[in-house]
Parts: sequence; structure tokens; C-alpha cells
Amino acid sequence: MGLLLLLPLLLPAALQADSSAKCNSKHWHEVNQPEYLSASEGDSIHIPFSFCYPWELARNPNVNIIWRWKHFHGEFIYNMNTHFIHKDFENRLSLSWTRGSRNGSLQISKLRREDEYWYFCRVELTTQRHGRQMWQSINGTKLTITRGLRTKARAPARGSFQNTEKCENTGNKEQQRDPKLDPKDDGIHYASLALSSLISPSAPPCYPSHDSPQEETLYSILKT
Repeated sequence: MGLLLLLPLLLPAALQADSSAKCNSKHWHEVNQPEYLSASEGDSIHIPFSFCYPWELARNPNVNIIWRWKHFHGEFIYNMNTHFIHKDFENRLSLSWTRGSRNGSLQISKLRREDEYWYFCRVELTTQRHGRQMWQSINGTKLTITRGLRTKARAPARGSFQNTEKCENTGNKEQQRDPKLDPKDDGIHYASLALSSLISPSAPPCYPSHDSPQEETLYSILKT
């Protein structure tokens, strides 16, 4: 009977002991984050965190997860309890964390080049004997944003493609001379001017074939 009467008194103490999460390092309390993370511009990223502490928590610990950026004393960008989100991250931040757990992650979506900074997680909670405690990651996480190679190949315009094909089919015809003209006449030089096809006026000039009905070759006589 004596043992049975003691059990109800021991259970709360055991539960209180389980509520503490002592750190394995030399620090009494700390927040752990990866030192470096990288993601492509336009994508999303999760910054994981975990925290530990030596105290027993109050009945209502009122845990709060807060994030700040740029440097250790930088601006706050997220506050879980007040639902605050910095204007630069509007509709882009979400926290993944379950009450009672000691780890989670902050998601940043639609990444921009301007998001390339350091990010620091801060934890606040109420203890049983030491009141409200708060601490923060010392090193934070350096986020690097890379440029994604998302280019689309542009198909050439139909007209320009046909014009290019005609240029290739002419071969070396542009070097041929009209047999009716004698380039050796003294004091006279002949210049061949090619008129581009009317199909694509924007196409680069080329020397078309003489047997095409849509193209002609104009010869000008220049006196020296």
C-alpha cells in the first residue's frame, strides 16, 4: 500500500525531469543550425534548427520561435507567437515545428538574390524556477543563392530559316561572273549587288541563285 501511495507523487517529478533537454556540449543552452546552405533562385529551402536547455519548464512554457537575419543583432523577420513576418518575406515564410519538440525548420520560398544573408534562430520559453529564458544561435546559417540556368531555345523565324537554306544551296555561285561582261576591260570594275528575297527583309544579305524568280542580281559599272 505504501508503494502505491507514493506513485502518484513520483509521476509528476518524473514528467518534469523529462521536460528538460540538457545539451551534450559544454554550453548550458544553445541553438544548432547548419553553417552553410545553398539553393537556386526561385526555389524553396528549409533551414533546420534544434535547441537544448538545462531547466525544467513551467506548466505553460509558452515557447516562442523567432528568426532574424543579416547578423547576430539583425532585424527580426519572423515571430511565431505574434505571427509577424518581415515585409521582404511576405507570403514566403513558414515554420515547421510541433509544440513540445526541440527541432524544426524554417522554410523560405520563392528565393531571391536579396535573400543571400545569414539567418539566426532564437528560442524563448518560461522555466519553472528561472523565469523567462531566451537564447539564440551564435553562428547562424549562411544562405547562398545560385542563379538557375533556365533558358528556352528560340526557334528561328520561318522566313529567315528559308532564306538561310537558300544561301547554303547557292554554294559558290556568288563568285561566278556573267559571261556577257568582260571584267578585264580597262578602267572598268564590276560590283555585284544581291537583293534579299522579299520573304524575309530582315535576313542577312547573301548571293542568291540567278534562276530564282523572286531574286535578281544588279550590276553597276563604276568608272575609276
